[in-house]
Amino acid sequence: MRKLLFFVGVLLSWHASAQDSELKLDSLGDDGNQIILISDMQTQIDVNQAMNNLYNFKFEKAEREFRYMKHKYGWHPLPYFLLGLSEWWKIMPNMNDTSHDEKFLAYMDTVVMISERLYEIPRHEVEATFFLAAAYGFEGRLYSSEERKNWRKAAVAGKNALRYMQEVRDKQYLSVELLFGDGLYNYFSVWVPENYVLLRPVMAFFPKGDKELGLKQLKEVSFNAFYTRTEAQVFLMRILNSYENDQRGAMQISEYLHQTYPDNPYFHRYYARMLYSAGRFRETLPVAQEIMDRIDRGMIGYESTSGRYAAFFLGQIYENRKEYDLAANYYQRAIDFARDIGADDSGYYHYSLLSMGDIAAKNGDKKKAKEYYRLVKDEAKRGDRVHKLAREKLNDL
Repeated sequence: MRKLLFFVGVLLSWHASAQDSELKLDSLGDDGNQIILISDMQTQIDVNQAMNNLYNFKFEKAEREFRYMKHKYGWHPLPYFLLGLSEWWKIMPNMNDTSHDEKFLAYMDTVVMISERLYEIPRHEVEATFFLAAAYGFEGRLYSSEERKNWRKAAVAGKNALRYMQEVRDKQYLSVELLFGDGLYNYFSVWVPENYVLLRPVMAFFPKGDKELGLKQLKEVSFNAFYTRTEAQVFLMRILNSYENDQRGAMQISEYLHQTYPDNPYFHRYYARMLYSAGRFRETLPVAQEIMDRIDRGMIGYESTSGRYAAFFLGQIYENRKEYDLAANYYQRAIDFARDIGADDSGYYHYSLLSMGDIAAKNGDKKKAKEYYRLVKDEAKRGDRVHKLAREKLNDL
């Protein structure tokens, strides 16, 4: 019901601004040229600080500017898309949090509705197609998340996104923004069947992709786009780190994103993870400690997901320094954070328990050590390495 009321409210505000939109649209000329507002330099200058505020989690400031854009360009999907993007980044730090879903989906539905209207006007067709593909793409990302698993809606949204994306493939010279969706498709349409054999027959019905071209396109967008640049950088960072074994490239992007948007908790924790994985523990310590401090201060977006990572990293660092009291404190916080978000099947949780057992054993408390090891043995899967380690440690006590 809240989503319906919000959506109706957005429609009413759009209708009010659209009373004179026909004049605005018709006054843009009838020469048949494509009008690409997302490529307009003055619009980019006007919205630049708001985009920076969005990615730096200054949502109130960003949305104030986006609402002004909505008043100025009520006939256009761009301000509604940016307002939806703001809701998306409220979700990003903790995908378990569904409190922003309704508002996000309502904005994206509005983007679709306005874009479909623009699509009927030939000189706006390309840009309308971009926003249709983008809105459906973001909806698909939400529905397909591990926390929501609404595969039917994800499939419908993905199909629509792909259909509109295909329409602008030969118009990408008009705006580098148009390369973003194509780059993702080119990469993942190859990566998915390479890594999921059961999906190969399904992917055979889709247009053939090109993984190397996809990477090249994402890099171009991450360097030269305006509205999709940061989104492309996020995907490129994750692809390089998780799929391309290019941790150096991922580290460079991660460091840039954290330095550029220091109050973004997602970028903050990803940078901490990259530093820790690279064995750069001296640099990891202050980065992880700052995450913990911000959680304790209640900064926006800093919550248990980020805390689970940061606390575990700090526990490891202090354990290696033989500062066992500090290490135990952080391991316990990692355990609490994991339980708070229902991540008690994760490696961070199990290894924190295992390390608590190790510290108890070092302190001569065999009874407590056995309790922790038994917890790991009972809760971890038999095939997991941590399960084997817990069994071995129990036998050695």
